[in-house]
Amino acid sequence: MARNLAVKGSKKLLNAWAFYDWANSVYTLTIASSIFPIFYSSLFSGDELVSAFGFEMKPTVLIEIITAFTFLVVAISSPILSGVADYIGNKKNFMKFFCYLGSIGCFGLYWFDLDQIHTSLMFYFMGLLGYWGSLVFYNSYLPDIAFEEQQDRISAKGFSMGYLGSVLLLVLNLLMVMFPSFFGFDVGTTPEEHSLASKEAMRISFITVGLWWVIFGQYTFWVLPKGSSRGHKVNKEVLFNGFKELKGVWHQLQGDLRLKRYLEAFFVFSMAVQTIMLIAVYFGEKEIAWGGEEAKMLGLIGSILLIQLVAILGAFLTSKASNKYGNIKTLIVVNAIWMCLCVYAFFMKSPMQFYIGASLVGLVMGGVQALARSTYSKFLPETEDTTSYFSFYDVAEKIGIVIGMLIFAIVDHKYNMRYAILFLILFFLIGIVLLFRVPKEERPSA
Repeated sequence: MARNLAVKGSKKLLNAWAFYDWANSVYTLTIASSIFPIFYSSLFSGDELVSAFGFEMKPTVLIEIITAFTFLVVAISSPILSGVADYIGNKKNFMKFFCYLGSIGCFGLYWFDLDQIHTSLMFYFMGLLGYWGSLVFYNSYLPDIAFEEQQDRISAKGFSMGYLGSVLLLVLNLLMVMFPSFFGFDVGTTPEEHSLASKEAMRISFITVGLWWVIFGQYTFWVLPKGSSRGHKVNKEVLFNGFKELKGVWHQLQGDLRLKRYLEAFFVFSMAVQTIMLIAVYFGEKEIAWGGEEAKMLGLIGSILLIQLVAILGAFLTSKASNKYGNIKTLIVVNAIWMCLCVYAFFMKSPMQFYIGASLVGLVMGGVQALARSTYSKFLPETEDTTSYFSFYDVAEKIGIVIGMLIFAIVDHKYNMRYAILFLILFFLIGIVLLFRVPKEERPSA
C-alpha cells in the first residue's frame, strides 16, 4: 500500500509526522490556553470560591491542582504504556488511543457545569491526559522518521504547523463567540442573553476541537509506521517493563554525561516554561485591568492569537540560531529572555502591557519547545529503542510540570499569581547554570 512507501527521511513521512502537530495543537490553544480558561473564569464572580473534593479554594487554584494531578498520572502511566508498546512493537495504537481519549474529553467539556463539578473536571482531565499521553509516542517517533541533520528543522516545522492550524480554528471559534447571531445562536435582546449565547458558542468550540483533532490525526496515523510487530502478548511482567526500561536508561545516562546534564537542565527550565504556558490566560484574566467583560474576552483571545502567530516566527528564528550558534547556547539565551519576562509580568497591569508581554512570550515559546525536543533527539546514543528514551524525557517533563504547578498553586493560594510568576525566575536561573555545564563533545565514546 502507498503508506508503506514512506521511508526514514522521506518528505512524505516527515510531513505526515509534523501534521499531527496541526491536528492536536488546537487542544493547547483553545482548551488549555484561551477559550476554556475564559469560559471557566466566566462561571465565577469576583472573589468567589469553588467547592470541590471537600475543600473550598480559589477557582485558579482548583484548576492548577487538577492540572498537576493529570500530569502526575501521565508521568506514572507513560512508562507502563511505553514499555508495553516497545514489547509488542505497536506504539501507533497507543498514540491513537490517547488521541481519541482526548477528543472525547473535549466533547465532554460542552457539558461543563459547576453543579456537576466533579464530572466536568473528569472531562477536563481526559482532554489533558489524551493530549500529553499521545505526545509520549509522537515525540518518540522523531529519531525514527528523521535523520539527525533533519530533526531541528522538522521539529520546528511541526510546531509551526501546530501554531498555524490552531490559529485557524481559534479564529473561527472567536468569530462564533463574538458574533453568535451570525452562526445561528439566539442572542435575545439583552446583554445577559448575548452573554449566554457567547457561552454556548464557547461550548460548541470545545466540540470543534475534538473533531479537528480526531479527523486531521487520521493522515498521520495512515502514514506513520506502526513499529515492528513482535507477536508478544501482554502479561503482568510486561506492565513493569517500562519502569525497568527507565531504570536502564537512567543507568546508561551515568555513562553519557552530555545527555545526563542536558536532561537535568531541561527538567528545571521546562518546569517553569510549561507552568507559564498553562496559567498565562488565567493570569491575564485575573490580574489585568481590562475595563469590562467584553473587552476582557476580546483582549485575552486576541493575545493568544498574537502569541501563536509570533511563535511561528520564534520557532523559525530559534532553529536558525541553533544552526549558527549551537543548540545549547541558543537555549541559554532563550531561558535568559524567559527570566526577564517573569520580571516584566510581575509589574504588568494594563492591556497594552499584556499585549507586549504576549508578543515576547510567543517569540520564545515556540523556539524553546521545538529546540528542547530536537536537542534531546540529537543527543541520544545510537539505539533502536527510542521509545524508552523519549519516555524518560516525557516523564522528566511531566514530573517537572507537577512540581511547577503545585508550587505555583501554593504561592497563588497564600499570596497571588504575580508572586507565583516571580518565583519561577529561580527555575530559569538554575536551568541556565545547568545548561552551561553540558559538555560540548558531539557524542560520548562507546
